[in-house]
Amino acid sequence: MAEKLRLGGMALRNGVLVHGPTAWACAVRLPDGTLKVASARKRTFPVNTPIFRGPVRLIEAFAVLPQLKRKLPEAKFPFERPGILAAMGVSAAAVRVVRGSRLTPAAQELAAGLLALAPALVSLRSSELAAYHGAEHISIGTYEHDEPREKEHERCGSHLIGPVIATQAAAQTLASKAPTRYRGAARALASVAAIGASTELFAWMVRNPERKLSRALAKPGHELQHRLATAEPTAEQVEVAEAALRACLELEEA
Repeated sequence: MAEKLRLGGMALRNGVLVHGPTAWACAVRLPDGTLKVASARKRTFPVNTPIFRGPVRLIEAFAVLPQLKRKLPEAKFPFERPGILAAMGVSAAAVRVVRGSRLTPAAQELAAGLLALAPALVSLRSSELAAYHGAEHISIGTYEHDEPREKEHERCGSHLIGPVIATQAAAQTLASKAPTRYRGAARALASVAAIGASTELFAWMVRNPERKLSRALAKPGHELQHRLATAEPTAEQVEVAEAALRACLELEEA
């Protein structure tokens, strides 16, 4: 049996994006019911050094979005809603207030990490987005396991919440102790280091799902995924996700 590719994905308000090691594909359902698909090669960077490879993979994934929008302008990203932009502004303002408070540095960073989740929570109020998120998981999970899967996936990005909050709180607490004139640079470097550390920790969690630490770190993301981030998709929404999956695999295997 051929080795399965490691795939990722992103739910849109009207479809699903699937990306693999070297290619991506997106399928959306148009208002008239038409299914439209676009795909292309990804721009990748040959970096596989621990800590650095996590941020690089994120850059590769986000670099797909402008290309996707050019090839498939009908795609509706979650963050394009006005409410999401407003939530991002409120969240950023709240983080500044928290960091200027009398809380201990560790408490400030923990609160800031939780506040940063607000835009994502607002976006998930869309039932269509949650359902397409479930469809994404069903299609990718079924491909990976060669059997029908449910709407939740063990590698969902929601499971990064625990590692990200923990590593960001630790890194930013250390950065807050830097001299004032260097603190901005220290915070920026701390953010990059925390992203790298959290992705390495997440990879360890995927390899060791039965460890107590792994279960504890995955718990916040699991609850978010189970209770809010996913919904049971319709057959038509699963069809969209499967179209994106097929197009991505065709390009990967070409």
